[in-house]
Amino acid sequence: MLEIQSARKVFYKGQADEKTALNDLNLRLETGEFGVVIGSNGAGKSSMLNAISGALVLDSGKIVINGDDVTAMPVHKRAMRLARVFQDPMKGTAASMTVAENMLLAELRANKRTLRRGLNPARLAAYKERLSLLGLGLENRLDTRVELLSGGQRQSLSLIMAVGGSPELLLLDEHTAALDPRTADIVMQATIRAVEALKLTTLMVTHNMQHAVDFGHRVIMLDAGRVRLEIAGAEKTSITVPDLIGHFSVKTDRMFLAS
Repeated sequence: MLEIQSARKVFYKGQADEKTALNDLNLRLETGEFGVVIGSNGAGKSSMLNAISGALVLDSGKIVINGDDVTAMPVHKRAMRLARVFQDPMKGTAASMTVAENMLLAELRANKRTLRRGLNPARLAAYKERLSLLGLGLENRLDTRVELLSGGQRQSLSLIMAVGGSPELLLLDEHTAALDPRTADIVMQATIRAVEALKLTTLMVTHNMQHAVDFGHRVIMLDAGRVRLEIAGAEKTSITVPDLIGHFSVKTDRMFLAS
């Protein structure tokens, strides 16, 4: 479960370029729920993810994960409870290390217990099995340095690394935006399989309206640092891309009338 309570963050407070990134934002995801977040540039999407992960310190408000207030918890401690896949395939992996070494790092980071650190045969077999689900041939490249992989292969590896520790919360930060359509589809399908198999509580930010329509239990539209619209249930099932785009148009019209 994720709960954001009255989260507020103002950048450059008291200056001419003061910017309210989060404006008393409230959001709740139940355990196992998949929320898809949309919104125009500057709506507060990245600030929200940064606040959840601990990379952004709130001015006020709370972040609660499975009943625990983690607002004051540092990034490295929150990393044991949540995982994040970034838009940039270069993030989330160590370029100079092999595929297997990257997966070992992810396993050691996510597991609270002390683990034997070696790449033993049992671990390598487990990594090979997980990677084979992607259909990208990464299971045959365990000894390949990550810097030699394509962007799609690297992003797919980031996803497998993120979910390998069964995090309490998975954050997807436009994780298919930098990929070509075919690879984006592969990564998205792998994402859905992982989320459903592990029953992961998931929050995905995207600019892809088709993904917002096709995936997740609820669409959440952010505007000016707060939730402006939520679509779930039967309405979510029947919504179309033009419907979603229409909500953006309503927002634009209101801004024009208010100016």
